[in-house]
Amino acid sequence: MKSTNFRLALLAAATLASASTFAQETKVTVGMSGWTGFAPLTLAKEAGLFKKHGLDVTIKKIPQKDRHLALASGDIQCAATTVETWIVWTANGIPTTQIFQLDKSYGADGMVVKPAIAKISDLKGKTVAASAPGTAPYFTLAWMLKKNGLTVKDVNVVNLEPQAAANAMIAGTANLDAAMTYEPYLSAVREKPEAGKIIATTLDYPMIMDTFGCTPKFLAENPKAAKALADGYFDAVAMIAADPKKSFEIMGADVKQPAEKFEASQKYLRWQDRAANQKFFAGEHAQFSKEAAELLLEAGIIKQLPDMAKLADTQYIK
Repeated sequence: MKSTNFRLALLAAATLASASTFAQETKVTVGMSGWTGFAPLTLAKEAGLFKKHGLDVTIKKIPQKDRHLALASGDIQCAATTVETWIVWTANGIPTTQIFQLDKSYGADGMVVKPAIAKISDLKGKTVAASAPGTAPYFTLAWMLKKNGLTVKDVNVVNLEPQAAANAMIAGTANLDAAMTYEPYLSAVREKPEAGKIIATTLDYPMIMDTFGCTPKFLAENPKAAKALADGYFDAVAMIAADPKKSFEIMGADVKQPAEKFEASQKYLRWQDRAANQKFFAGEHAQFSKEAAELLLEAGIIKQLPDMAKLADTQYIK
């Protein structure tokens, strides 16, 4: 009888401990897209790495053009996007704070053109597909045009999301001369050279860098959760190195790609570990943000500079 009571007591204690652990999990909803660079966030969720750090993470796929609205409404607390996009959101009245870097593009973002286009300056007066102003593809277009003596006012921009833009080029849409897209959709164009050529990527113009950030309110109320998000991401990067096959299977499944296809697409970017993060935020982040903000002002995407000193908080990557 005593033995039975003892076992029951142990079971009750274990149940209580389990319930306590579950209750302590901080709920957080993250907005992102199917961009290859964000995939370690999916891995961290699906492999239980966020959960290990006491997080109950929900990931919502939200187009970049709408992600700030989800932050403003409270539908999500954190998001993944490009460095310059945080400047746009904050300048337009939706304050956000970057807490760690996700990736750097090494050819994973690019401009696809019809065969008749020989150089970027040939796009003057032509039609280019890109996401809406304030998104990474639109910014990439503005950046590449500026480096070639043009502005977005010199082309006719048709707003198409990256996957639709790539599909339009592959389909040979008659009135489309160029398109801005990224992996894994850029690889679909690589596989069909007759549809067009990749005239420039972030190997030629290294300016796409993704970071993860949250609302100031969430960070103020959940500093431990913010650190856990960073640690979970770094665990995912380590898992990719230790068990690439399983990692590519999990990340590929999220974008309906077999592991080998996903592995091929990730070759065009570099996920950033803790050491790389610390180096990036030591100076490169501020320097790039300054140049990006100037272009955003010039392109009329923002009307004034936000407080540049408050764009990032590096305490969570230590």
